[in-house]
Amino acid sequence: MSTIQPSTHGGAGLRIADDLRTAILDGQYAPGARIRQENLADRYGASRLPVREALRMLEGEGLVRLVANTGAWVTHLSLADCEEMYQIRERIEPLLLRYNVPLLSDSQIDRLDALATHMEHGDDVEHFLALDREFHLGSYEAAETTLLTDTVHQLWNRTQHYRRAFMQAFRPSDRSVHHEHHLLVAALRRRDVDEAERILAAHIRRTRFELSRHPEIFAD
Repeated sequence: MSTIQPSTHGGAGLRIADDLRTAILDGQYAPGARIRQENLADRYGASRLPVREALRMLEGEGLVRLVANTGAWVTHLSLADCEEMYQIRERIEPLLLRYNVPLLSDSQIDRLDALATHMEHGDDVEHFLALDREFHLGSYEAAETTLLTDTVHQLWNRTQHYRRAFMQAFRPSDRSVHHEHHLLVAALRRRDVDEAERILAAHIRRTRFELSRHPEIFAD
């Protein structure tokens, strides 16, 4: 058991939120799963107050749904919810990439290139998801933004379960995902902002179309 002994409830709440967020993104909690405050308090050796603070933080990120006097559940998305989020991603992630392209260092682009190559090998879904997340979010880490970066991270987090479910169930063999990664790296090396935006938007759109063909992933 992890025991948290912070000097303030706020510090404990942040650490519980970080751990719970990771557990949700790793698939330890499925959408719609009940999160019991007493279990979290026991696990972390904390009182109910920091647990409630942690759950409110994750509610603000869209990962948890709180019902007054009832409890907390991991947020469940419908197919329409997910399609809306992917359409938002199609529009705002290319903009975020535009901010980053001039600022990415050669070594950062080299790392993205290496990640694109590593993703081509092996068939472990969790390994692919981790590398793919590092690849895309790594391409957004150079620029400081007021709202955009946090919004993109939240959209990634809220749709993570459904992308995992799709990959686990269907293991798509389409090599276009890897080709698009390499095309994106090439555009970044040329500092071709317009081409990088175009490739990224098409890349996100393709995933949206794939998810839309499998509504059973979103069933309760």
